[in-house]
Amino acid sequence: MVSTVMTAPSATTSRDAAGQTRLAHTIVVGNEKGGAGKSTVAMHLCVALLRMGMTVGVMDLDVRQRSLARYVENRSRWIRNTGAPLPMPEVARIDASQARDLDAAETEESRHFEESLRRLSEKCNFIIIDAPGGDTFLSRTAHSAADTLITPLNDSFVDFDLLGDVDPHTLEVARPSFYAELVWECRKQKAQATRKPIDWIVMRNRMSPLDARNKQRVGEALDNLSRRVGFRIAPGLSERVIYRELFPKGLSLLDLTDAGSGVAFTMSHVAARQEIRDLMIVLKLPGLEGKEISF
Repeated sequence: MVSTVMTAPSATTSRDAAGQTRLAHTIVVGNEKGGAGKSTVAMHLCVALLRMGMTVGVMDLDVRQRSLARYVENRSRWIRNTGAPLPMPEVARIDASQARDLDAAETEESRHFEESLRRLSEKCNFIIIDAPGGDTFLSRTAHSAADTLITPLNDSFVDFDLLGDVDPHTLEVARPSFYAELVWECRKQKAQATRKPIDWIVMRNRMSPLDARNKQRVGEALDNLSRRVGFRIAPGLSERVIYRELFPKGLSLLDLTDAGSGVAFTMSHVAARQEIRDLMIVLKLPGLEGKEISF
């Protein structure tokens, strides 16, 4: 199946903290709660953009787990071992500062982040940043640099709590929660530094195929909160065993029809690819206007 990306905002230049012109569109995949599928979303978005003819850079700011970095390393090993001509992103590695003074550590991490962002911007159309699952200096720095922020959210009120405190009877949002407040602060910093907004998209990830009452209630609460704090809601990726199976190979669902994948392509995978196409259309990323999504 071939889809087409709808009209998106025009690509514009922005400036980093050092005042240098930056052309790459920066996508941050962020969520303070673990287990929401950030690295899976980041990798599939990366491969989707590569297969649409874009150049892509990736940065993994989770300096402990490094799930996205390991995913890319597994992909590189698969290419070496099989000779498969898979598209690869540029990679920038960011390490935690070893400085014992907090101010010195943050200064060092900020410098490394800006240098990496600038280096990738010289080569890439898009930069994808996998933010750590916690409120860290690097996470806030990345969020403030985002042009597009994608927040995968497991479809439950347990995960919803990081966005807002909801009344259990009316589903009205009493107040935004800690992560929504973090994004608000980063949006203000971004506006002050570049006069550009952050397009915030919340993905309802790992949704049940059943039309359960809880699913409806989470959707209603998200609608209420989106109007209050200003994010768009996008379809996410369903829970599928294939995502866990592909990680050791470094493959994505978009690679399975290539020779040498070693994975039988099924109707379930067809449905999963459609979810990725739907996400690409909703994101409305600059530079993709009218491009066919042929995967």
